[in-house]
This record gives sequence, C-alpha cells and structure tokens, in this order.
Amino acid sequence: MHEKVVGASLPAVMALAYLGDARHGLYVREMLVARGICKSGELNEAALKYVTAEAQAEMMRKIEPLLLEDEAEVYRRAANSGHLNRPRHASAADYRAATGFEAVIGMLHWIGDGERLKMLLDKAHE
Repeated sequence: MHEKVVGASLPAVMALAYLGDARHGLYVREMLVARGICKSGELNEAALKYVTAEAQAEMMRKIEPLLLEDEAEVYRRAANSGHLNRPRHASAADYRAATGFEAVIGMLHWIGDGERLKMLLDKAHE
C-alpha cells in the first residue's frame, strides 16, 4: 500500500483514468522516439498499437497480479464505473480493463510514485 494514498484523498477514478491516459501516452511516445522513430506519421501509427482499449486491456492482464492493495482498489472502482462510453471497436470487457489500467497509472502519477509507475509500465510493455 502506498503511504501517500493512506488517508489522502484521490481524485475520482474517472479523473485518474483521464490523467493515466495522458501519462501512458507520454510513456509510449518516449518509448517510440527512443527506438529511433522520427517521422510523425510513423510515430502515430506505431502508437496505435499501444493506446487502444484492446492493447491496454492486455497490459492490465500482465500487471494485475503485481498490483498493491490500493492500486487494485482503484482498478476495480474504475473498471466497474457505470459511466463508461466505450468505442465501437472495443469489447465492454476490454474497455473496462483499459479504463482500470489508466486509473492505476493516473493514481501513481498523481501521488508522485514515479518508480512504481515506471516499473508497472515497463512490465506492461514487455
């Protein structure tokens, strides 16, 4: 359990998912640039392999066994949120898992646990 989360108030899980989406997108962009991809069209095309609901759901399956208690709680709350507007191309299950993934990433970003954030993102992208 993260000490910063105990007794602290976090934003709503959908706000955490919003932050997590942006933070994950930055991770993906940095990863692709580090691989030497330089053209914007190629970067955008390559990024799509990582930022879809399907891809994020698969990443969540990789890291779910590693989640700490508070991370798992944020994941469950986000995945079970009743306010999900899933895109047509994603299954409801994948979209819920992806939203939970983004919320966990957003929580770690919000509380400033960069070490844990990087470890989980690295694992998710293996």
